[in-house]
Amino acid sequence: MTTSTPEAPFTVPAPAERLERTAAALAAHGFTVEILDNAAAARSRVKELIPEDAEVFTGASETLRLSGIDEDINESGRYRSVKARSWTLDRATQLAEMWRMVACPDVIVGSVAAVTETGSLVAASATGSQLAGYAGAAARAIWIVGAQKVVPDLETALRRVEDHCLPLENERAMGAYGQPSALNRVLVLNAEPEAGRGIVLLLREAIGF
Repeated sequence: MTTSTPEAPFTVPAPAERLERTAAALAAHGFTVEILDNAAAARSRVKELIPEDAEVFTGASETLRLSGIDEDINESGRYRSVKARSWTLDRATQLAEMWRMVACPDVIVGSVAAVTETGSLVAASATGSQLAGYAGAAARAIWIVGAQKVVPDLETALRRVEDHCLPLENERAMGAYGQPSALNRVLVLNAEPEAGRGIVLLLREAIGF
């Protein structure tokens, strides 16, 4: 089985046969899966998948930022952006309302830290704001996943989270917030019991962490 090379751990895009194997395993576990060429194709597909005026929350994601999907959702005016609305709330007095909003939107869009060839998705978070929606509270979930995030199994996925993603997210958080991130919550999605709810757009190129 081909894995990431020692010189570039967890950064090498999986070849076509591994993507196909991963897509088949995810589909067998109830996820809807599409293999797309690149982030531009994912950006177009997300616009097709989300109806106008839907209430949408975007989980923090370099994949969404780099692809332009975050901007499309939160700044275009096409959707009711949960993130934009949450910025208007007072965290001291309206925190419960904020958590309800991010947990139960019509659609949550994000990425994951790893996807296994055995058909599981692994997401990690410092705050957990996106995890309730990912796990089932949102009516629909869409994940855009770069090909470098494909790993053989759950053990390797968790190692990718800790050894690869966390240091990069720490660096990003220090630049953005002046404080490091933390691996406070990890979510493993082994299957999607509701047909059509969980959609994985698996890319042939690398993007994000």
